[in-house]
Amino acid sequence: MAASALPGLIQQMCQPEFYPHPVAEPIRLLQTHVSYVLLTGDYAYKVKKPMNFGFLDYSTLEKRHHFCHEELRLNQRGAGALYLEVVPLGQTDDTYQIGSGTIVEYAVKMVQFPQDTLLSALYDRGELTEALIKELAVAVADFHLGAETSDHIRSFGAVEQIRQAFDENYAQTEGFIGGPQTQIQFDETKAYTDSFFAAHQDLFERRVAQNWIRACHGDLHLNNLCRWRDQIYLFDCIEFNEPFRYVDVMYDVGFVVMDLLSKDCAGLATVFLNHYVERTGDWEGVQLLPLYISRQAYVRAKVTSFLLGDPSVDEDTKRQASETAAGYYRLAWSVCQPRNGRIYLMAGLSGSGKSTTAQLLASQINALHLRSDAVRKHMAGVPLDQRGDDSLYTPAMSEKTYDRLLILGIALAQAGYPVILDAKYDRASLRQDAIERVQAAALPLAILHCTAPAAVLEQRVRDRAGDIADATVAVLQRQHMEPFTESEQPLVQAIDTTQAVPQQLATII
Repeated sequence: MAASALPGLIQQMCQPEFYPHPVAEPIRLLQTHVSYVLLTGDYAYKVKKPMNFGFLDYSTLEKRHHFCHEELRLNQRGAGALYLEVVPLGQTDDTYQIGSGTIVEYAVKMVQFPQDTLLSALYDRGELTEALIKELAVAVADFHLGAETSDHIRSFGAVEQIRQAFDENYAQTEGFIGGPQTQIQFDETKAYTDSFFAAHQDLFERRVAQNWIRACHGDLHLNNLCRWRDQIYLFDCIEFNEPFRYVDVMYDVGFVVMDLLSKDCAGLATVFLNHYVERTGDWEGVQLLPLYISRQAYVRAKVTSFLLGDPSVDEDTKRQASETAAGYYRLAWSVCQPRNGRIYLMAGLSGSGKSTTAQLLASQINALHLRSDAVRKHMAGVPLDQRGDDSLYTPAMSEKTYDRLLILGIALAQAGYPVILDAKYDRASLRQDAIERVQAAALPLAILHCTAPAAVLEQRVRDRAGDIADATVAVLQRQHMEPFTESEQPLVQAIDTTQAVPQQLATII
């Protein structure tokens, strides 16, 4: 937009003399369809545009004032250090200023962080590492675990509430069939969501009952995440619409996973998901994830498609928009396709390399990795980074842990995921129970037996640091691996973890 076409207030906010503090020249103006953002050096000022899209209404000064304060309040949760205050913007004659004159507008004043710290910018530079993704998973998990819920918030978890946005998406994109969307993709994506809502009413009801409908972020993609001064910030959450914010936590997770998948980062998406659900204990929620990944990709496709009917957009931009939208429509469709789940059972004593092998396998086949140590601690209400006492390891607690691990594994494999159950499975009775229940569910099963010499096991256990496993050398010395029975042998693949594990896994995969 040419400077002369900007509102007078915004034109003056682009000038250094407007501000009562030093600025870095030139002042940069960023625009979205709903706001102006002025970057002045140390501070950023965000001004809402007087727009009304139905789902978002900033049409009056009173409403913009209200939603500025809501933005400030709600973003304290994920980015409190960045959001400072709401400032009035006043007018005297033809001059605008902060804090004096007749109030004509409001701005959210923020600490300005470098744009190159956005996770989207880190991805563009090839710097979005596995370590950063693990850090992000912890930040998002802790944000969700601390998020508010209530009867009002939980009411948004009803199927009829959730599916309104899905139905609206399909209605608003029929006109793009034959362009960036195809008829087959449209029909199959819609059929998947229709059948999912019809078939999983009980799952949605459990999500409500288990308090997983919370005051979430609502727009958690890589452009609303940054890592600055050794901290991950979740900023620019949805403040203008309760149905977009009062959602299942998997709605937020779906945004992150979708964004990574759209960038061909399936391995990083797997790392994020596994670390997130291990932190929260919400493995059951992963059954909903394809629905929400598809939804978030479809919204991105829809919004991009709207550019195609805008007469002010040039043809080259429309061509690029069509290609981008087509990619998102394909992604929304692809995650709805039937998948065949399977289960990998890890087996081996403490220190045998089960978890390291399982993590490597998970990254190669994009599998869910469920560790018995995490399942056990979540069941007992013990923080993952806290050592459990003896009550955590009684025979009764171990039996409950293995049962829960298997129930989760079968449910997730039936939802189409490859699943790795990471536990000792040192007793033949535990393995036989797993084999019988997995085969009864008609799922493929493999047992990966990790081995290493006793001295190596002891050294690995002794050297452990920062892991959730509690086993000590004394515990290891009491462990015994019961031999595999003749009926088990065809399912077993031995892995010597003192040798190159990737090559051994390659033959299994």
